[in-house]
Parts: sequence; C-alpha cells; structure tokens
Amino acid sequence: MPMVPALFNFAKDVVEEWARRTPDAGALWWVGEGGVEQKYSFADMATELRRSASVFASNGIEPGDRVLVILPRVPQWWMTMLGLIRLGAIPISGTPLLTAGDIKYRIEAADVKAIVTDAEGAAKVVELEGPALKFMVGDAGGPGWIDFDVARARADASFDPLPTAAEAPGLIYFTSGTTGHPKMVLHTQASYGLGHRDTGKFWLDSRPDDVHWNMSDTGWAKAAWSSFFGPWHMGACIFALDVRGKFSASTTLDVLERYPITTWCAAPTALRFLVREELATRHFPHLRHCVSAGEPLNPEVMALWKLATGVPIYEGYGQTESTCMIANRRSDGSEAMVPGCMGRAMPGYELAVLDVDMQRVPDGSEGQLAVKVRPLRPLGLFQEYWRSPHENEARFVGDYYLTGDMVRRDEKGYFWFVGRADDVIKSSGYRIGPFEVESALIEHPDVLEVAVVGKPDELRGQIVKAFVVLRKQVSPSERLKEELQEHCRRVTAPYKYPREVEFLDELPKTVSGKVRRVELRSRD
Repeated sequence: MPMVPALFNFAKDVVEEWARRTPDAGALWWVGEGGVEQKYSFADMATELRRSASVFASNGIEPGDRVLVILPRVPQWWMTMLGLIRLGAIPISGTPLLTAGDIKYRIEAADVKAIVTDAEGAAKVVELEGPALKFMVGDAGGPGWIDFDVARARADASFDPLPTAAEAPGLIYFTSGTTGHPKMVLHTQASYGLGHRDTGKFWLDSRPDDVHWNMSDTGWAKAAWSSFFGPWHMGACIFALDVRGKFSASTTLDVLERYPITTWCAAPTALRFLVREELATRHFPHLRHCVSAGEPLNPEVMALWKLATGVPIYEGYGQTESTCMIANRRSDGSEAMVPGCMGRAMPGYELAVLDVDMQRVPDGSEGQLAVKVRPLRPLGLFQEYWRSPHENEARFVGDYYLTGDMVRRDEKGYFWFVGRADDVIKSSGYRIGPFEVESALIEHPDVLEVAVVGKPDELRGQIVKAFVVLRKQVSPSERLKEELQEHCRRVTAPYKYPREVEFLDELPKTVSGKVRRVELRSRD
C-alpha cells in the first residue's frame, strides 16, 4: 500500500503535475456530434481547472460544500469536476438520465449548495427549491443562472486554493439503487484520488502514450475509475465520445476503427451487442488492451471478441464504494487471465470469503466477499455511507466491510462471482448463482439478453426462472422455451436449468444499466 501524505489533491498533485512535466501531452480528446473535435493538453486542463475553481470560489462555494454536477460527456464535465476537487468542494456527479424527482432527492439528502448542469438538466430543476447557486453549461440560462462558460473564460487562471487534507471529504456518489433509495457513498480526497492509481496501472494498463476510451456515462463511478482518475494518474489521454441517443454497436466499432484508441473499457451489456456484429470485417489497428466491469461478463462473449480481434478482455471488479479491488491483470501475463473469472486481489486489498457467522470458508466454497479494514484500511475503500448509520452498522462488521456479493475463491487465489447475496437462488437444497445460468443461456444464438431470478415454489422453495430478450429476427414460442431449457441442461448442471422461461421485449434496468432483478422477482 502506498504511503498516504498528509495533504493530497488529485487536481493539483496529479493533473497539474503532469502539466509541469509534459505540458503539451494530450489529456482530453473530445469528439461530439458530426465528428467535431476538441483537444486539450495537460497544460490546457491545468489552466481550465484553476479557472473553474476560481469561478466556484468567487461565487461563494467553500471547501466541504456539496455541488451536484449533471452533465453529459462534454469537456466542461472534466473541468467542473477538477475545479471542485482543486477547491476542496465535494462534487456529486449525476447522470443526465436523472428525473426531477431523483434530482430533488439528491439536493435534499446531501444539502447541495450548487448545481452545474446544461439546458436539459435545468428544465428538470426549474420548479425545485434550491440549491442557492445554479451554473449553466452551454447556454446563457435564464434569471438566477450563472453562465459557467462565460465566467470561466473571465476567471483567474492563476488561482491557487489552499491545500486539502488527504483524509478530507473528496467526492460523493449515490448508489444506483436496485432496491430502496440510493445511499451516499463518501470518498476522501485520497481514497479515490490516490487509490485509483492502482486502477490505472494494474487494470487499465495505462501509459503516457495511450489514448483510453471508456464508454461509461459521466454519472457513474465507472467514469471516475476509467474516464478520470485511473488514466490521468498514468499520464494517458482520455478519449470521450459525446453522441446522444441509444447505444449503437456499429457506431462503437466505427470509432474503434477510425481513432487511434489503444485501451478501451466497455460494459458487459455493450459487449454482448458488439459480438453479434460482423466483427470479421472490422480492423482495429491500434487497440492493444480491453477491460470490462460493472457486472460479470460471460465467457462466451469474451471468447467471441478475442477470436475476432485477437485482444482479450480483462475483467475487473469493484464497487461504487471502492477502487478496483479484484482484476485480471495484463502485467500478470495473458496465461494468467482466466475467462469468466473476476481475477485476483489488487494490491492493498486483503479479501476474505465469509459465511453467515463471519468465518472464512474453505477455498472452493461460496460465501460473501469481505474486505479487511482492521488494523489497516485499504486506501481505495470509501469512508462511510454518509448520514446512514444503520447501513454502516450492517456493512462494517468486526474487522470487515461486507460487499454484499457472493463469490468463491479457488486454490490459486482467483475469485468467481456467484451473485448478490439476495440474488442467490435456493432450490431443493441447491444454491444456484444467477450468473452461471445466464452464462449458459447467453450462449444460445437466439438470445440477446437474459436475467435469472428465483421464483417462490411450494415444493422446492424456489425455482429458477429466466427472463429472455431475443434477437430481433427471432419470435418467441413454446418450442424455443423448451430448446433453451434443454440447452441449459447440456451446458451446466441439470438442476440449474430454468423451469420457467418468460420472453420480454427488454429487461428492466436502473439508470446505470444494471438489471433490476427485484422488479423481475416482483412479477411473480
């Protein structure tokens, strides 16, 4: 674990440091609608972050104040986040998909002092009480709004805020909320700002000559991992594509072909669509390293991508509450990468697999993944669930933080995902992880997406039920249901096959793209 200095500020100690070392090196390469481009060097970003910090300070924002940032993938998102961090204020990044109700909840829960958004976001907050300060990006705004772009252009580029303590509050994320209201995850300046150095070095494999593209929305912690802290720690250039609308597999592949992207991060959902494309006709001459996180990636998808591109996908695991804590790492050698496996523990994380009595289980057995927090707390782990004492009490037990994820670890130290603790299906005495059934079904050529849950059953306690989204040209039928059930029997243990199959046009998901299994369970 690296030594944590008394003072630390990512904007000052990383971005401005790169500006001193390599001022002309690329830091941000932004591509918008119609292919319009903007490029920023590290020297440019250092100037813009100081100007942004000056704008916020001159309008009364102080260290520790919470500021809600709701912006799409525009350069001002990076400038705003850096400026707030530099000032010692606490950014709360939210997706543009948030509703007016979502925004109201966040403003009230966090006592937000200011909001930074665009015209689309402003339309959702116009009727809400507070916050007192409102900054508009890309538009002059109406009465009561501060034109962020004009103010930034006039601001002092030499503004130099006071240093921030490494343990000072640095950033808040709201969990995606698959059940209940989202919780506030509080990170310190060091836990994310310094902790993500290992994410950039060991998982993203970022280097100063890399151009790294992460497809995540700005509102999610994955953007912090892979569009902000990780790559910039290693001096890489962050590539951003700001194209509005639904995900397009063909557009994604076009971008990978057209631009010199060397490292790339995509969510499993996107990859499942991409491998259905004609990859044999594509050529990605610069791509050398691919990673995926957010949910488990099916081995079949990984195999199809590697067969077509020659580039393996390295899975990583973590939470909104952490940096990357488990990963398959390129530096370990390609032979060490195990498809379908979460990987091994990242440096600084001491992990355990525990039973319900908080005892370690033998290798090969299932249990809840836990992070050792005593006597030493991992650098990348969050400080607390802010203003949620009951949640803190439930998740910090004894010497551990309980992740809520069920896993098993093999004798070589590799971790295998089973499911969320409340998602594991208990049927006729068997414990069945949804992911292993989903992985079997996704191999069928007619299946586009699938989610598996446990359905209450008087005889067996629960049965396995699969909700399946078919490819466009495929029609649902009873015969296809039986074929999918038989397929699952062949490729996994017979007791795991779905006794019920229901076809849906689409799966219910959170705004972060995660399947809402709680909603699927409620259907039965």
